[in-house]
Amino acid sequence: MSEPAVALLGFVVMLGLIALRMPVGLAMLVTGAVGYAHLSSFAAFLAYMKTNTYHQFANYTLSVIPLFVLMGALAERAGLSSALFRAAAALIGHRRGGLAIATIAACAAFGAICGSSVATTATFGRACLPELNRYRYDPGFATGTVAVGGTLGILIPPSVILVVYAIACEQNIAKLFMAAMVPGLLAALFYCLVIAVVTRLRPNLAPAGSEGIASETGRAAHLAEVWPALAVAAIVVGGIYGGVFTPTEAAAIGAASMLAIGLLNRSLGPSEVRASLMQTAETSAMIFIIFLGSEVFSAFLAFSQLPQSASSWIAGLGLSPYVVMIGLMAFYILLGAVMDELAMLLLTLPVFFPIVTALDFGLAPGETAIWFGILVLVVVGIGLTAPPIGLNVFVVSSIAREVPIAATYRGVLPFLAADMVRLGLLLAFPGIALGLMRWLS
Repeated sequence: MSEPAVALLGFVVMLGLIALRMPVGLAMLVTGAVGYAHLSSFAAFLAYMKTNTYHQFANYTLSVIPLFVLMGALAERAGLSSALFRAAAALIGHRRGGLAIATIAACAAFGAICGSSVATTATFGRACLPELNRYRYDPGFATGTVAVGGTLGILIPPSVILVVYAIACEQNIAKLFMAAMVPGLLAALFYCLVIAVVTRLRPNLAPAGSEGIASETGRAAHLAEVWPALAVAAIVVGGIYGGVFTPTEAAAIGAASMLAIGLLNRSLGPSEVRASLMQTAETSAMIFIIFLGSEVFSAFLAFSQLPQSASSWIAGLGLSPYVVMIGLMAFYILLGAVMDELAMLLLTLPVFFPIVTALDFGLAPGETAIWFGILVLVVVGIGLTAPPIGLNVFVVSSIAREVPIAATYRGVLPFLAADMVRLGLLLAFPGIALGLMRWLS
């Protein structure tokens, strides 16, 4: 059996192990180890593991992941999500569909602190759904809004997925954050427009009658609850963009500031801080195990020469670079509908990244890598809500158990249409993603 054929067989075996409920990181590690030993030798694999594991996890850049995760965990347990929703509802909740738009706005603001899609979805599922139900929003439309709003957790910088992409592809984290800002805000804008249009065409989805929200307590009081946390987010992101500090330093400042705000507001006690630390440890450990499995599997693929063979084969087809990119995006959407976004990213990058960087899009090589990262981020967000799995849909369904999952999928369909339009714009006009980065760099 040829070496590329062994690599393809490895993909099949690994996906089979994942289907059998083996943890993704372990499945990648086992398959990569066996494939590496088969193509080289078991002694060579042990020698590789002896040095590579240490050098991989001694990487200073990796410290940004637990720090950003801790920042989001502290913000969640400090009740920031509920405060953000109340503030947004006080401003626009009196309009038809205003509470749904407030949910999107609050998710976008929380995304600038959290960086995790699943955490954002779970947090706002608990914070927003009771109010949406109280004002008689259609259950499927309400859960669908929360599910797509959760994707803003990875689209609005800082994003853990972008950090993972940057480390895996050796790209600049700050430049990726710059490039993600406009597409992330564009997503929030498109979602708000979808809500405005859908509720106008189908008024029964969001009945009028929520005018009292703005007067329940003063708007100023609601805004006073959230401005310290929003200031922290602005300092973190603005500091990175302005080159004042590195992403790792920004994450540390953000986590420490969020802890200080929670302690001063008395919204964080010893139990909440302990729970935040445990959540950070568990999430970071899961990410690092997937990192290790991905590194071993990538080494196996490098031995097999599959990425180079795939790149040469695609180049030999004579297809337009944009046709190839559209094909890769379609594949990502299909794969994202059945696989966890982090595993999908680390599984495919060893094969897809060399293919993309070998194509000529009229951009500098570094810009092509950044642009591809933003496109991958967008399609990962689509996969989080697209049938048949859509991880965010399952998360919100686990909270709103009384809402059929089919109703939630119907609720996300208009938003998915907007996502496809946004993806088309980013494919056709790379400057949408690269403009801010070029301006600030």
